[in-house]
Amino acid sequence: MTILASGSAASSGTPADRGVGPLLRAWREQRRVSQLELALRADSSARHISFIETGRSRPSEEMVLRLAEHLDVPVRERNALLLAAGYAPRYPETPLDDPALEALREGMERLIQGYEPYPALVLDAMYNVLAANRGILMLLDGIPEFLLAPPLNAMRLTLHPQGLAPRIRNLREWRGHLLAQMERHIALYRSDPLRELYEEVAAYPVPEAAGDGRDGQPAEPVPYFALPMQIEHEGRTLSFISSISTFNTPMDVTVAELAIETLLPADPATVKYLHSLMS
Repeated sequence: MTILASGSAASSGTPADRGVGPLLRAWREQRRVSQLELALRADSSARHISFIETGRSRPSEEMVLRLAEHLDVPVRERNALLLAAGYAPRYPETPLDDPALEALREGMERLIQGYEPYPALVLDAMYNVLAANRGILMLLDGIPEFLLAPPLNAMRLTLHPQGLAPRIRNLREWRGHLLAQMERHIALYRSDPLRELYEEVAAYPVPEAAGDGRDGQPAEPVPYFALPMQIEHEGRTLSFISSISTFNTPMDVTVAELAIETLLPADPATVKYLHSLMS
């Protein structure tokens, strides 16, 4: 069983009327790149970069895209830079349910279904759940309906005190990991809605015993190669390692902001339990 719906994309927090020069300078400073370094990367000169940033020179469409590439500007924001420079957006934003993306949808569906019995889901830039397999739905048993109302949001589901948070044995560690991940995405996308989501979930109360075992004692240490999420399900503690995949060289805003998250079992007991549920 899967869920598939269009989610709300992360909108830019960048004013559209600032001009391309100040916008490029803001991205350069955020990436901590000097004018000289950027000029060398883009086969230009520091003088020309300075003239662009101060508005003394209007960059060509090719130059805008070249600078954006070397500054690792997200695809959505590259469109904003082009508009600010007086050019048409280069990258379309195709709704996920559009017939043009049918092959992509089917591919993602097959991918997350093939990952069963392990949990897997598809997210957009706002952490809205666009598709999920039976492994994920199993973890959501007993979650209140208001948290499951569309659009499902992975951060709310995980960190809300009535969501998965009370079931996560190492909540303080996992919460810190998720908030740090959101902070990196805010720096990348510079999205006001994403920052508002961060402020919301960061303000959720954390149980005093978060990170303790059910008997109040610290959870038993588990050898792992990455931070696991240790979550209880029907009296058992399951342990997962999260892996996130994105698309290479996307030419569409929607596709650029998609991510496929898979939860890999971190111990043999979790593997055995999941297979027993699906058998």
